[in-house]
Amino acid sequence: MDHRHFLIYKPYKMLSQFMTNDRHQKNKNFLGDLYDFPSECMSVGRLDETSEGLLMITTDGQLSNIINKKGKIEKEYYAQVDGIITSEAAEKMTSGIEISINGSNYLTKECQARILEQLPVLPQTLQRVRDDRHGPTSWVSVTLKEGKFRQVRKMCAAVGFPVLRLARVRIGDFTVEDLKGESVLEITERITTP
Repeated sequence: MDHRHFLIYKPYKMLSQFMTNDRHQKNKNFLGDLYDFPSECMSVGRLDETSEGLLMITTDGQLSNIINKKGKIEKEYYAQVDGIITSEAAEKMTSGIEISINGSNYLTKECQARILEQLPVLPQTLQRVRDDRHGPTSWVSVTLKEGKFRQVRKMCAAVGFPVLRLARVRIGDFTVEDLKGESVLEITERITTP
């Protein structure tokens, strides 16, 4: 079978799934609202409803497993945080920091975290982010090979800088720039994984 792969920019307030049986979520926005994907498609990983950014959609379950479970593929996020993040806070995140996962303490794996000196170029968001009248904000890039539930948000909060806006900008070699302003792009080249 020839598998098909897509890159999408998941908007704020959209679920990273195609359907639900939960009657409380029937009126939510789903991935199928963006494009007429093949019926066998699945999202590779997830972004929570209030996060946005790069998401891969594929018909290849094995590829999905490699990217999600093997811990070899980098995922980069840009987080707008409350306050001016310090180099000390970014350094704490890089060496591993304790967060809570399902009610248990978890020490994150080493990662890359760096302060963004310039505002990142991201698509417009529907999210209302407070402006500087309510205090300054800043941006940090966090690159992980793991992906626990709301991990970047929890890491930033653990060092004292709660996240106001969060966007995934890279999965492996694929970046938001590859979308060239589109919200959905079919990948025609062969995907290789480590």
